Amino acid sequence: MRTAYSVETVRTAERALMARLPDGALMQRAAAGLAAASADLLGGVYGRRVVLLVGSGDNGGDALYAGARLARRGAGVAAVLLAPDRTHPGGLAALRRAGGTLARPDAADRLIDRADLVIDGIVGIGGKGGLRPDAVPPAERAARSGAVVVAVDLPSGVEADSGEVRGAAVRADLTVTFGTHKPGLLVDPAREYAGTVRLVDIGLGPELPAEPELEALQHADVAALLPRPAVESDKYRRGVVGIAAGSARYPGAAVLAVSGALRGGAGAVRYVGPAGHAVIARFPETLVSDQGPHKAGRVQAWVVGPGAGDDVATVSEVLDADVPVLLDADGLRLADREAVRARTAPTLMTPHAGEAAALLGVAREQVEAARLAAARELAARYRATVLLKGSTTLIVDPDGGPARVNPTGTPWLATAGSGDVLSGLGGSLLAAGLSARDAGSVAAYLHGLAGRLAAEGAPIGAHDVSDTIPRAWRDVRRTRPDARGR
Repeated sequence: MRTAYSVETVRTAERALMARLPDGALMQRAAAGLAAASADLLGGVYGRRVVLLVGSGDNGGDALYAGARLARRGAGVAAVLLAPDRTHPGGLAALRRAGGTLARPDAADRLIDRADLVIDGIVGIGGKGGLRPDAVPPAERAARSGAVVVAVDLPSGVEADSGEVRGAAVRADLTVTFGTHKPGLLVDPAREYAGTVRLVDIGLGPELPAEPELEALQHADVAALLPRPAVESDKYRRGVVGIAAGSARYPGAAVLAVSGALRGGAGAVRYVGPAGHAVIARFPETLVSDQGPHKAGRVQAWVVGPGAGDDVATVSEVLDADVPVLLDADGLRLADREAVRARTAPTLMTPHAGEAAALLGVAREQVEAARLAAARELAARYRATVLLKGSTTLIVDPDGGPARVNPTGTPWLATAGSGDVLSGLGGSLLAAGLSARDAGSVAAYLHGLAGRLAAEGAPIGAHDVSDTIPRAWRDVRRTRPDARGR
């Protein structure tokens, strides 16, 4: 599992570690990792031209010390000093001793145009509000150049804790981060600026608290959460999920939600709604009812909303059920907030940015610019777990704790009906007994992985994603040391 910590937590941990180390040792560890990552990216150092964009503070010091290491290995290193009066003195002296040269900002364009590598050491992890005006021209020049751009700890101009980008920012090909990930490296829009992220161990781990701000599951974590039928399992023990979805206008939403539930391992699926004939034609194993949720039969979880139109009565009836409920699409719009807040069984809401914006009463752009804050606010308002879909899908509990970010998403999932498949998949995991947080996390992970596997560079539809979920499931399970789970 990848974990990310807030700036305040990282700084507290760094102070504790530095108190036990010789002066400057922590910066030297960071600089060594930065220099090694830069050399790997270049494929060789001797004769390469490197430009350091150096601001004030420790990030500038990291860049200078790394530049000195590269210079000693034969690179031509020039440092553009964006804050000459506040440049890290030790790093500056080290670069000079190694044969590096210094330049003022007015020489940046010429140097960057000839560079093989540009190292961004402008602003540290505490930066807010985008780049200062004097730092914008060299950052933009680096983006237009043919040089590879490496960010120190975090691309300058993005906000470490929130993932927000409130102004101009460096766009990196590689970000070398130290000690731990920062939330902005995992959450869009900042993640888009980070490029590939490489974590350098500087010994910070023992100083960090057990609970991070953000976490991203990986194959082994998901494999440990996947439900597995036991020897004595029957369809009820595996989990029966109810799907209240579809309408005369959108019968396909019902079919796709049912497909996601079946591919997600449900022991049985009960469908309630007007699209029963379409569902049975595609999935004859589905148990179909037209008598409403209360008379559908026993279920361990409900999914309500995909393609439901204006069926307020069905949404209300599902919310009255004393089992976990997944609210999606029209269900989000039709659900009474107080009814959701009053529920005692878990509720998982799965909006995209536009739906979240409508529920919060803000513009979609505001949600997309501050995804983590929006997800947390929505979870608090509804007292529900929120899965905010998008380029980085976030899962947030109403009672706090680490937010989760899904790392498997792909733009190929931006296709009609993909969210309906995700809803059914999430519902099946709720019915199997996973918590709303775990069900949302595992569903997002498998859904994203299935999208990647189904696409493999070619256009796909929602049905392709659904059909590939079993393959994604198998890929994840292969990470277990023993296929029998022992």
